[in-house]
Amino acid sequence: MRGSRLAHAAGAAALVAAAGCTPRPPAPVAAPASLAAAYHGAFLVGAALNDAQFSGRDSAEAALVAAQFSSVSPENVLKWESVHPRPGVYDFDAADRYVAFGRRHGMFVVGHTLVWHNQTPRWVFEDSAGRAVSRDTLIARMRDHILTVVGRYRGRVNGWDVVNEAVADDGTLRRSPWQTIIGDDFIAMAFRFAHEADPDAQLVYNDYALENAPKRQGVLALVRLLLAEGVPITGVGLQEHDRLDWPSPESVDTTIAAFAALGVKVMITELDVDVLPRAVAQTGADVSLRAAARAELDPWPDSLPDPVQQALARRYAALFGVFLRHRGRVARVTFWGVTDRDSWRNDWPVRGRTNYPTLFGRDGRPKPAFDAVMEAAGAAGAGP
Repeated sequence: MRGSRLAHAAGAAALVAAAGCTPRPPAPVAAPASLAAAYHGAFLVGAALNDAQFSGRDSAEAALVAAQFSSVSPENVLKWESVHPRPGVYDFDAADRYVAFGRRHGMFVVGHTLVWHNQTPRWVFEDSAGRAVSRDTLIARMRDHILTVVGRYRGRVNGWDVVNEAVADDGTLRRSPWQTIIGDDFIAMAFRFAHEADPDAQLVYNDYALENAPKRQGVLALVRLLLAEGVPITGVGLQEHDRLDWPSPESVDTTIAAFAALGVKVMITELDVDVLPRAVAQTGADVSLRAAARAELDPWPDSLPDPVQQALARRYAALFGVFLRHRGRVARVTFWGVTDRDSWRNDWPVRGRTNYPTLFGRDGRPKPAFDAVMEAAGAAGAGP
C-alpha cells in the first residue's frame, strides 16, 4: 500500500546519500490508475452520483467519476418522490441529466429505484381524503409509474433496481403499504411491468444486511418463488453498507455464493464502510433510524488517524478479495458515493458527523483504501 511504498522510497534515498551520490530528482507523480481498467474483465466498478456531479456543477468530482468508473447509479433523482412528485406530474429534468452523463461517458447506467416504501409520496397510497386506496388503484399507479419511467429510458438505462428493501430483518415480507394494499404479489407485478417497459434491461431485487441468516433465507425464498413463477428477475443487489467489523468476509462470500447458486447475477449495489463508533444496534441501512449526536460518536472531525486509514484499507482489500473470487457471478460493484465529502454516512444515523467511508478523501485524492483495492486487482490478475 501507499505507506509501504513511501518507506521503500525513503530507504532508497538513504542508500544513495550514504554512497555519496547526487540523488536524481523525484519522478513526477502519476495520476491514479483507473478502477474501471483495473477490474475490466472481472466486473464493472461504479459509483452513486448526486446532481452536482452529473450536471457538472462539481466539475472536479464529475471528472473523477469519468476517469475512475465504468458504471453509475443515481443517488436520488430516479426515486419516486423526485421523478413523480404529484399525481400525473413527472419531472425528468435531473434524471435526464444523469442518464445523459452516463451515456456520454460510455458507462453502464443503472436506474434506482422503482418500488420502495421510503421516498415515495403519501399520495401514491392514499385517496384525496387520506384513506388507503384500493388494490386495483395502487396496481394501476405502480404500473403507470414503471411504464412511464422505464419506458422513457428504454435502451438508455441498462439495469433497474426494481424493488428495494421489501424483506424485513426476520426474513418475512415487510409490512409496507405496497404489501398491505396489494399483497405479496406486488413484487412479481413490479418486475413484469419493468420487463414490459424494457425487455432488454437487467432487473434487480435490492436489499441490505443479507449476510444476516434470517433475512438472507427470506430473500432466497423470495427469489426462488419469483424464478419458479417465471418472473423476469436478472439478479440480486447486496447493498453492503458495511462497517470495519461487520459483516465478516466469510459471510459475504457465503451470501454471494447462495444467490449465485440460484442462477441469478449478484450485484454489489451500495458499497461503503463506516469507520465511526456504532450509534445504533441494527446492522444494514434502514434510513428511518436516527440517533442523537454525542461527542464520542464523532471522534475524528478533522482527519482520520493513520491506524484507522490502514484498517479501512485492509477492510476494502478483504472485501474485494471476496468479490474477485466470484468474478463471473458478481456483475458489478458500486460505491454509494464518490468521495467522503458527499457520502450519506456523514448524516446517518447521526446527523452532521464526519465519516470516511469511501476510497477518496474530501479533497478528491485517493486514500490508502484506493491503493488496497487496486493492489487486490493486480494480485488476482484482474484487468486488461
